[in-house]
Amino acid sequence: MKRIILAISGASGAVLGVRALELLRAAAVETHLIVSPAARRTILAETGRPAEQVEALASFCYAFDDIGARLASGSFVTDGMLVAPCSIKTLSAIANSYADNLLVRAADVCLKEGRPLVLAVRETPLHRGHLRLMDLAARAGAVIFPPIPAFYGGPQTVDDLVTALAGRMLLRLGIETDAYPRWGGDGAATQGE
Repeated sequence: MKRIILAISGASGAVLGVRALELLRAAAVETHLIVSPAARRTILAETGRPAEQVEALASFCYAFDDIGARLASGSFVTDGMLVAPCSIKTLSAIANSYADNLLVRAADVCLKEGRPLVLAVRETPLHRGHLRLMDLAARAGAVIFPPIPAFYGGPQTVDDLVTALAGRMLLRLGIETDAYPRWGGDGAATQGE
């Protein structure tokens, strides 16, 4: 069974993390969820769901400040981590190895152990400081995955875009789902082959 860490930070776009969690659950992937204090507010504001309802979708949940949790050690083997959305504050902490909470420590563990770390950096427009942080994180081994939608699949709703983005992020972690369209060549897209 695959084992994925999913973290939701306080940036706008909490629905991306929620949808990724739903897709992981449907794929029978063991999930280890960390929700930042700011994300608890954002989840409610943007989805109308309390954070506790989202946490119920995960296999395991951890307190944001539980720096002694098993996710803080490289001896706890996972198949990688997704931070969706990833705030600039969280990006900065990861890029600078400032692991003062479990979210950043778990990300740092993924980097030091050579495990995939996907950061759905959610900010626009970007200034040079943001770009510098993304470069630092990428140099450390993180995958920078801004949630920029693809349109070749002919999305009809915002939900279509969110689902396709979450599915594509999971693919970068090696989790196959039918949640995103695949490029079929010559302008054609296929759904989940």
